[in-house]
Amino acid sequence: MKNEAITSRDVDFAKWYTDVVKAARLCDYSNVKGCMVIEPAGYALWERMQSVLDGMFKETGHQNVYMPMLIPESLMKKEGELINGFAPEVAWVTHGGANLLEERLCVRPTSETLFSDYYSNVVRSYRDLPMKYNQWCSVMRWEKTTRPFLRSREFLWQEGHTVHASAEEAEAETRQMLNVYKTFFEDYLAIPVIAGRKTEKEKFAGAEYSLTVEALMYNGVALQSGTSHYFGQKFSKAYDISFVNKENKQEYAYQTSWGVTTRMIGALIMVHSDDFGLVLPPKIAPKQVVIVPIGNVLEKVNEVYEALKANNISVYVDDSNKSPGFKFKEAEVNGIPVRIEIGERDLKRDVYTIARRDTQEKVEVNADIDVVSYVKDLMDKIQNNLFETAKARRDKMTYEVESVEEMKEIIENHPGFIIADWCGDEACEVSLKEIGGLKSRCILEEEQPTHKCAMCGKEAKHRVVWGIQY
Repeated sequence: MKNEAITSRDVDFAKWYTDVVKAARLCDYSNVKGCMVIEPAGYALWERMQSVLDGMFKETGHQNVYMPMLIPESLMKKEGELINGFAPEVAWVTHGGANLLEERLCVRPTSETLFSDYYSNVVRSYRDLPMKYNQWCSVMRWEKTTRPFLRSREFLWQEGHTVHASAEEAEAETRQMLNVYKTFFEDYLAIPVIAGRKTEKEKFAGAEYSLTVEALMYNGVALQSGTSHYFGQKFSKAYDISFVNKENKQEYAYQTSWGVTTRMIGALIMVHSDDFGLVLPPKIAPKQVVIVPIGNVLEKVNEVYEALKANNISVYVDDSNKSPGFKFKEAEVNGIPVRIEIGERDLKRDVYTIARRDTQEKVEVNADIDVVSYVKDLMDKIQNNLFETAKARRDKMTYEVESVEEMKEIIENHPGFIIADWCGDEACEVSLKEIGGLKSRCILEEEQPTHKCAMCGKEAKHRVVWGIQY
């Protein structure tokens, strides 16, 4: 039976999204306009994501550091593209106590300036390189329109900032980290993504080029899910990050930057969840299994609990005073992948019930089964099913077209990813905004155009994924 607190996603997707966030108690609104309170369930999800990604970063040779949250205006202005790109979203500190500051301080919207300033002081020789650092922190961007997890003024993220002795090494880093994100989204979040290169217009301010992974939500709207940027020597020249190379000559260093945010929680909700509440892939769920006891079944509950816990499965027992039906719905709305119902009457028949959240299928199993093997196998099936279901839906909502008229028809009637060839002229790219805010998502670098430019009919240079975005 559908959760009455949740609007149907096919009736009002925006309301459904907010209802799921509130029903699963992932976050709440705060009295700080545009900022959210991330509640325990939401923060546990972020901690799980952080833990997995942090391990992946360290496996690829990165170390964690922490930079200040305030940036002097003069430091911010050293690289013109960056400050111009972020100017509308920057929050400024003008007073320290009752005293006017001699120089305004920017609340970091991103930390390229701080890392570059630091690197300019510590990089001296090619022997110092590469320096591959990552920071877990919050940033602030003065967004006009906010939505929980998807867009808020303060949000949590990680930002990697690396510095290298050669362009080749820095570019390899840029692509490696994009592949890390792609692996994380597909293997852990069970979200299929398209990887590609941003157009010049859509690249990160100050980058030579930007790479991106793009995901498609249930309603056909695109979400930029992670980006990796190659800076070349733009920042190193602005901040004087130079080193003595192997030929004993002074050279400017090469830099990269890459990041993902709490927006990933929004992506999880909008790709997998349903009208009953949150749906979580087992690999990323903070709580993978809940055991619901019904009656006097303590011995069996403890047996199952200890077996799962001993095998590194995140399990808990709901021994609250709520009714069994309420506990089932609570586990359902919170997205617990596997629910084990152990009832007194069922045990007399030597059975109990195991339910999976993704399909809501319930199966009676023999009370003497190898519960660890069964649950591990079931979680693998759930993980795979969520990915394959999302991929099939994305593929069904991906359209290849040759004209603007086709693009308009798709956006107005059944949004999704649109693959259309492009001549490379920014005027053609900008003209699409008139079609429901349609924008380029990424250039498919490994694919060649097969048609003329869909906008102007001239010779096409790129095969591009287009879509409307959050």
